[in-house]
Amino acid sequence: MSRTSRSFRIAATATVVALGLLATACGSGDSDSSDAKADGKPVELTYWSWTLGAQATVDEFNRTHKDIKVKFSEIPAAPDGYTKLSNAVKAGNAPDIATIEYQMVPEFASQGSLVDITEFAGDTVAKEFPKGLQDLVNFGGKTWSVPFDVAPQLLYYRKDLFAKYGIEVPKTWDEFKTAAEKVKKADKNVRIASMPKTDGALFASLAWQAGGQWFKTEGDAWKTGVNDASSMKVADYWDGLIKDDLVQNFAGWSPEETKARESGKTLAFLGASWSAGGMTTSLPKLKGKWAAAPMPNWGAPASGNYGGSSYAVLKDSKHTEAAVEFIKWVTTDESAVKARLSDLEKPSSALPANPQMRKVAASLFDTSYYGGQDIYALGSAQADTIKGGWTWGPVQMDIYTTLQDQSAKSTFAEALKAAQEAADKGITGRGLTLAK
Repeated sequence: MSRTSRSFRIAATATVVALGLLATACGSGDSDSSDAKADGKPVELTYWSWTLGAQATVDEFNRTHKDIKVKFSEIPAAPDGYTKLSNAVKAGNAPDIATIEYQMVPEFASQGSLVDITEFAGDTVAKEFPKGLQDLVNFGGKTWSVPFDVAPQLLYYRKDLFAKYGIEVPKTWDEFKTAAEKVKKADKNVRIASMPKTDGALFASLAWQAGGQWFKTEGDAWKTGVNDASSMKVADYWDGLIKDDLVQNFAGWSPEETKARESGKTLAFLGASWSAGGMTTSLPKLKGKWAAAPMPNWGAPASGNYGGSSYAVLKDSKHTEAAVEFIKWVTTDESAVKARLSDLEKPSSALPANPQMRKVAASLFDTSYYGGQDIYALGSAQADTIKGGWTWGPVQMDIYTTLQDQSAKSTFAEALKAAQEAADKGITGRGLTLAK
């Protein structure tokens, strides 16, 4: 993982305090560091997440730990889940622990919604995770969450249908377009893939892969580049494919999208390492027909991080030390990985952030759905190609919402321009400095 350390280190480290971003993020003051209960009963923690295998993981933790008991609640992924978390923080009834994707850590921290867990987790993050991942959870010399998984992009495709249409797995985006044209010419009702306009995280990962840099810091100010040249290149590319009717644009994770894959109307999809597990349950009848490959690139091997998550302690938790003990176990203990992968009804293929845990996961994940293909080996190799220079900013949800709303009305290019304006407005609206 040495290349990973170099590849997606972000510039936010050490600059956030200078920007005043974390001025209000001091939620750990009321925690009882000993977490001892006078009545001798175990500490009770609440935990919210959408990740596969979470309940099985909690069950195993509760079975093997006497002094801490965790109650799990499933929440939606993406915007709906973050809205629920934000509302819970404002109402004073947030869980002790929650899954927070890397792109949302700066936003939640800047709003004072996370506890500074440096005292209890700083050493673990430094010792157990690659430097690039450390930089996604450490800001201003403080640790705000603990890495759980890394999510390099992958292209999933139907082996049988690629063979039927005489398509080689595309290595570049030019080859992808050529393949898309070939598919449409062969069957007017079939398309190589769908590009949803409802998934801001997917578009961000594609911009990342292309060399986009949506946020930078200049001294004590934020500089935005949501519609920079690399991101606009991605927007123009997909706008062109959509205009030429070479790809579908089903809403992400919609019944229509699933039906198109199941019926063979969609031959491939843009995913990540975590997508592999969900495929086995959403399309069980297609076992043995799917495979995964590196995402097509712009001329040289590269990937963006399509998601990836961490565990954080939420504001007003009274049990920071106990919460971190659970988080450490989930992210660095073999028993946690084994428990997560024991849930055969909802199999998880999340690529652990901890390199040792990847080996454990790889040995347990059932590869039969993919004809024996080692998905974890592929994911690990692609994690090494995650492109450097990307920085997550403090207004990511504003950008995602604008991208989704505006692209649905017009094009990705126009949506990027609107998202750029939303980023600038959001930063100044929060009292932060915007670079000239």
